Amino acid sequence: MFSIRLANHNFNIENKYNYVYKLCKKYYSNERSGILISVTDDEILQEQTGGYSLDYLESLAIYRKIAEYLIDHETLLFHGSAIAVDHKAYLFTAPSGTGKSTHARLWRKLFGQRAVMINDDKPFLKMTDRGVLAYGTPWDGKHHLSTNTSAPLKAICILERSEINYIEPITQSDALPMLMQHCYRPSDPVAMKKTLSLIERLGSSVKLYRMGCNMEPEAAQIAYNGMNERNEPK
Repeated sequence: MFSIRLANHNFNIENKYNYVYKLCKKYYSNERSGILISVTDDEILQEQTGGYSLDYLESLAIYRKIAEYLIDHETLLFHGSAIAVDHKAYLFTAPSGTGKSTHARLWRKLFGQRAVMINDDKPFLKMTDRGVLAYGTPWDGKHHLSTNTSAPLKAICILERSEINYIEPITQSDALPMLMQHCYRPSDPVAMKKTLSLIERLGSSVKLYRMGCNMEPEAAQIAYNGMNERNEPK
């Protein structure tokens, strides 16, 4: 067993395999009065979608339980790349293979030390009275780009491939299908009802954009300018 701190909550992880212990090394905590997270062999096998090892599947089952616990604490698991510039977070989401990670890399190159990768795959988003906070997690995609940090979420941008770069604001109703698709949706009806409420809060709490991009270096500048309504970075 080991302890981690995620999204401002402590969790005691009762693991069978060593993979998840190594995965969570940036998030270790000395606090032992946390929520116990353990999974059964059956729950591990239920994560199987083809050819993955049991130790990897255990990590997914554990993350699922953490995500389901956090729903009751106004926190969503979201599929996207979250990057902070000057301590404000921007979240890019799109179907897998569209280029979220590539676009985030362009931001890191453009802004250098001003940019911090919060999570490149599955950040937590916490609703608060003052807005939304984006949190890093150990479950951060194949490139393992994440930081044990958080930042206020300024905007969500839905990426689409395009020959030219452009960005435009969209309404909450325009964004809702993609927000629904990329939030973790629990099977329990009660938890799902809470999730739907959190998704509505998310869509009304941050600015929403759609961007067509070709992954040229200028795409990052256009995205930043569009979400900050300015011609040059500050």
